[in-house]
Amino acid sequence: MRAFHSPVLRALPVALCALACVAYAAPQAPAAPTPATPPAATESRPRPKPRVHILATGGTIAGAQASQKEYGYKSGAFKVEDLIAAVSNLQELATLSGEQVASIGSQDMNDQIWLRLAHRVNELLQSDDVDAVVITHGTDTMEETAYFLDLVVKSTKPVVLVGSMRPATAVSADGPANLYNAVAVAADPGACNRGVLVVINDEVHAARNVEKMNTTNVEAFSSPERGPQGLVNTGKIAWFERMDKRNTVRSEFSVEKLQKLPRVDILYAHANMSADLIDAAVRGGAKGIVIAGVGDGNMTEGALAALERWARQKGLLVVRSTRVPTGMVLRNNEVNDDKAGFVASGEFNPAKSRVLAQLALTETRDPKRVQQMFNTY
Repeated sequence: MRAFHSPVLRALPVALCALACVAYAAPQAPAAPTPATPPAATESRPRPKPRVHILATGGTIAGAQASQKEYGYKSGAFKVEDLIAAVSNLQELATLSGEQVASIGSQDMNDQIWLRLAHRVNELLQSDDVDAVVITHGTDTMEETAYFLDLVVKSTKPVVLVGSMRPATAVSADGPANLYNAVAVAADPGACNRGVLVVINDEVHAARNVEKMNTTNVEAFSSPERGPQGLVNTGKIAWFERMDKRNTVRSEFSVEKLQKLPRVDILYAHANMSADLIDAAVRGGAKGIVIAGVGDGNMTEGALAALERWARQKGLLVVRSTRVPTGMVLRNNEVNDDKAGFVASGEFNPAKSRVLAQLALTETRDPKRVQQMFNTY
C-alpha cells in the first residue's frame, strides 16, 4: 500500500497524535452513516428507433384461404399495409415504411423481379433515411432470392427476408410472429455486415446457407451444412458466429447496368438419364447448365459426354451439384472436372448453384475462374 504523507499530519504535536490513538482504542458509539452523494444528473435522451423499410412481394405470408378447412389459398392477397397493421407492437421496434414490389407466389419469381428488387434495395440503403430493409417473400424460392441479393446488394446495412408456411388467414398463422422477429433482427445492430439474412420459425439464417427442407411444416428451413446465424424469439436475439464467405460490399458482382441475366437451366440426374434434355436446353438458349447429380454430382456416361461436347463447342458453363440433401460436391471426385472443363458446386445445392452461375456468366465463361467464385462465395 502506498504511504500517505500529509504535510498537515507532520505538523501535528506528538501529544495530539497520542491522544488520537487513545481515542481510537476506546469504545465508541457507532457513527451516523454519511448520506450518499447522489450521482450527478445525466441527460437521458431516448435512442431514436431504427428506420426499417418493408418491401412486399406476396407469398404465403400475405395469402388468404377460401376456407380454413382447406389447404388452398391465394398468395399475395394482402398488401404491405395489411401485414404491418396485423402485427401487434411492431411499430415499437422501428419506424416503419413499406411498398409493394410484387404480389405473386414465389413459384413465379423471376429474373426481372430480382433485378427490380436489387435496384430498389440498393437505392434505399444508400439513403440516410433507411437503416434496414425487410422483404416479405414466398418460401418456395426465398432461398434463391436471398442468395441473389446477398451477392449484389452493396451495403452493410441489414437486409432480411421473411416468409411463412401458413397463410395469413390460417388458424395459428406463423406469419405475424415471423414478421415481428424479422423487423427485430433488421433493427438490431448485430445484423449489420452479416450479408442478407432469412428469418423464419425463430431462426436467423445466412442467405448463402439456408434451404427449404420441408414442403408444409412451419419448421421448414435450415442451414444443413453450417447451422443458423442466430436465434430470435419474441424479438430477442442470440447471435452466433459470422459467415466467412464474401457477400454484399465484398462481392464483385453488380447489377447496376444489367437489364437481364444469362439463362442457366437445372437438369435432374437419374438412372438411364439421356442427353436429349441437355441438347434441348442448349438449343433453347441456355448459357449454363447445373446438373442436380446423383451422389457426388455424377450422371450417366451419355450425359457427361454431351456436356463435355457443348462445353468445348459452345463454351457452355457446366456446374455439377447434387440432388442429395446434404454433403459437398468435391472437385475431380468420380468426374474429371479439369479435363471436362466443369465446375464443382461444393456446398451449394442446385438452386443456389444456378444463382451463382448466372452472375458468374455476367463476367466470364472461364470454368477455372467460375470455380474460384464458387470457392469464394
